[in-house]
Amino acid sequence: MQTTKNFWYGITIGILGVVLFSSKAVMVKLAYNYQVDAISILLLRMLFSFPFYVVIAYLYRNKNNDVPVGNIDYVWVVFFGFVGYYLASYFDFVGLTYIKASLERIILFLYPTIVILLNRFFLKQPITKIQMGAIALTYLGIVVAFWDEVAISGTDTYLGGFFILLSAITYASYLVGSGWLIPKFGVVKFTAYAMIVSCICVFVHYSVISETDLFSFSWEVYFLGFLIAIFATVIPSFLVSASIKMISSSNFAIVAGIGPISTIILAAIFLNEVLTLFQFFGALVVIVGILLISLTNKK
Repeated sequence: MQTTKNFWYGITIGILGVVLFSSKAVMVKLAYNYQVDAISILLLRMLFSFPFYVVIAYLYRNKNNDVPVGNIDYVWVVFFGFVGYYLASYFDFVGLTYIKASLERIILFLYPTIVILLNRFFLKQPITKIQMGAIALTYLGIVVAFWDEVAISGTDTYLGGFFILLSAITYASYLVGSGWLIPKFGVVKFTAYAMIVSCICVFVHYSVISETDLFSFSWEVYFLGFLIAIFATVIPSFLVSASIKMISSSNFAIVAGIGPISTIILAAIFLNEVLTLFQFFGALVVIVGILLISLTNKK
């Protein structure tokens, strides 16, 4: 009985984590209403979350110390922190300046298919016929949703979609490449280290290219930056980790299917975004395709 309770508790916190993660795009779009650019709101996100990850890294510094870790492993942590959290986040925030939050989440949801394709080309892992069919289904859904949005919003949608796709590719690359590092460091410590690297990259990026005064924004921008950092980054990262531990990554992959739906609902409430019938159909096709991949990818 206790096991069943733990399972449903894991499902519950997993759903909460996914919904909080999904709220990020909506809050970023809200921040753009106050004339703030992508790198500035990304900087605020990292500034507010940086202290939490530093504390976490310190508290977990002695975890997994029985596993040998070489200097090259730390080099890879820096690399994957740069690719997986800095580049992926930056591309995502830039893409959101051009397209709707709901469409952004649908495109980002492609990353499991990209993981499978990268594993095939770089690690020579086979792809089953069911997985190939599911991948084709997801991209068909993207084409349907994306094509309809171009007809409505114009060619800027192409640029936004391109940046969001780059975000999905870089995040998928991080998942593929960092898999062998996580057992060495542990999930929490590795995530904290990678996020610290990402924060530093954003700080450098902002200091080099931005001419905007960090203290010139309205209070709403700082408030939204704080919410993005705490409620759409730090808290859900731990909720998701806890959920995966309790219900397994395969089951969580199914729970994650609520992500695009929650973004669509939140975007409708807070941004007045409305998906057309074609876009909603495309979103459902993508979700079905990803769920098929998750079910066939169980180990």
